[in-house]
Amino acid sequence: MTLTVGVLTSGGDAPGMNAAIRSVVRMGAHRGCRLLGFHRGFEGVIRGDFETLEPRSVSNILQRGGTILKTARSEAFKTEEGRACARQVLDECGVNALVIIGGDGSFRGGHALDAMWDGQVIGVPGTIDNDIHGSDATIGFDTALNTALEAIDRIRDTASAHERLFVVEVMGRHSGFIALDVGTAGGAEEIFVPETASDLDVCAERLKAARAKGKVMSIVVCAEGDEQGGAFEIAQKLQRKTGFEPRVTVLGHIQRGGAPTARDRILATKLGAFAIEAIQDGKTDVMAGELRGELVTTPLEETWTRKKDLDAFLVALVPILAK
Repeated sequence: MTLTVGVLTSGGDAPGMNAAIRSVVRMGAHRGCRLLGFHRGFEGVIRGDFETLEPRSVSNILQRGGTILKTARSEAFKTEEGRACARQVLDECGVNALVIIGGDGSFRGGHALDAMWDGQVIGVPGTIDNDIHGSDATIGFDTALNTALEAIDRIRDTASAHERLFVVEVMGRHSGFIALDVGTAGGAEEIFVPETASDLDVCAERLKAARAKGKVMSIVVCAEGDEQGGAFEIAQKLQRKTGFEPRVTVLGHIQRGGAPTARDRILATKLGAFAIEAIQDGKTDVMAGELRGELVTTPLEETWTRKKDLDAFLVALVPILAK
């Protein structure tokens, strides 16, 4: 009996999703599986919107950002009726296993589907936020980080030329991984992340002290989800406290786009192939990840119920490096 594997991308897009699709398809074909690609995430499953994927179907996509299967968030799938419809479509299509490439919201959906469907559900972590427990890195994080770093390097040039304070906002509604890493790599004086309380009074005093010592430009990096607000609100507060006139740059969705880095392509390739192995090993309701160089599976529920912590050493190092 031929094993039929469905694959979809869900939630926010991440560079490297196409590399993961390619790996799922080619590894699946190598193992004798039939592959179906569902369009626009769970919405495509509910609507029965899919295509048959073969090794040649995924040619020349390894280097492309975005996702050839498109992605979406499905309100219908959040309901029991929507999931029942999806289950019916999967059964009618003869799907035995479903590979979900996405983040924690997608995995919550996959976990709920697994509870009511006889097929297997395997997650692959595709999100620029890097906030998924069970894998040291998520697909897309390295690309987003390097995209943001290139922008901050450019901002530093103009900040230095005009002797200004810049506040740069990066993505991370609930996660500070991009902010912490890009702020450290970009030499930011202050980094605001959702995981730790931000003290604007302390920040203002540090910025003024640095200016008094002759430091004529500064960069503050903030995650969009910091409790002090976004970059514009933080800039306004810092202006009142320091007397400086900050300039604001919101990097936004440029962090999602573009060709994936080599690291993201390799990670996506490994995890996509490992997802097929997990299916053939009889596993379900798990995520394929990589921890300390080893490919592992983690129960889907743990990917969002267990918190992935920021690098505490790096957090403590930021104010020391900024002096």
